[in-house]
Amino acid sequence: MKQSYWGHIAIIAVNLIFGFNTPITKSVLGSEFMISPLALTFLRFAGAASVFWIAAALLKVPKAGKKDILIMIVASFLGIVLNQMSFVVGLSSTSPVDASIVVTLTPVLTMIAAALFLKEPITALKVLGVFIGCAGAVLLILTSANNSSAERSWVGNLFCLTSCIAYALYLTLFKKLISRNHPLTLMKWMFLFGTIMVLPICYKPLSEVPFANLPAEIWLKLAYIVLAATFVTYLLIPVGQVRLRPTTLSMYNYLQPIVTTLVAVFMGMDTFGWHKALAAGLVFLGVYVVTQSKSRQQIENEKRLKEKSNQL
Repeated sequence: MKQSYWGHIAIIAVNLIFGFNTPITKSVLGSEFMISPLALTFLRFAGAASVFWIAAALLKVPKAGKKDILIMIVASFLGIVLNQMSFVVGLSSTSPVDASIVVTLTPVLTMIAAALFLKEPITALKVLGVFIGCAGAVLLILTSANNSSAERSWVGNLFCLTSCIAYALYLTLFKKLISRNHPLTLMKWMFLFGTIMVLPICYKPLSEVPFANLPAEIWLKLAYIVLAATFVTYLLIPVGQVRLRPTTLSMYNYLQPIVTTLVAVFMGMDTFGWHKALAAGLVFLGVYVVTQSKSRQQIENEKRLKEKSNQL
């Protein structure tokens, strides 16, 4: 099997797990036990960090260089702290379906980041795709004004958008760092740094969680959030990052709203009206248009072939 196939399989698995995670996380945040977004963020980071360090020790993975460890601090802030904290805070103020639709803007945002930092060309198709995708996101945010919780809903959507921007930057800026290090080595340090970063602001909300009174259902959901939606996914993401282009990697995000919508509606947590369907359609169309544009490598190859044909 080609190496790229493993990358595709890994990222498909990641987005399926994330799709289930959105309504599960929402149900924990909305439970009667008052688990706040910040408390849940710390539990997720600290739990995942512990599992990553144990797994790395058991498997005796290679150590990271001192320079790479310093770079991992920045990678941790973008790819873990800002990404996951913004998403959980946003999800607490919006619906699972809305959050998953906003997340599908990640491919478009990754394209923009690739143009800025990797010098990928900005083509007419990319501009059109960005415009269509943004129209879908704006429609989703504006139609939130029709809900009773309008003020909190659009703020939640903006936090989810911030999460997407941070993740797009992470996918674009740190591919070399990821290719140099074993996934367990990378993640054990990144989640350790992430846990340290959020501790000062998460300590008080964490101390207010009634751990002794949490039922088995909540513990099982927390286990899914930590083990599946954090440990497994962040172990698989580097597998895809070293085998696929950032834009190809991010386009699989469109799986999330499909899975999330089915699960959320099944759990009775959300509805899927015409405006959400239209917003999702615009975002998906924008993603498709953007991913159909040519990469810098493709344009350069076509230019070389044209020059050779002119010389003949």
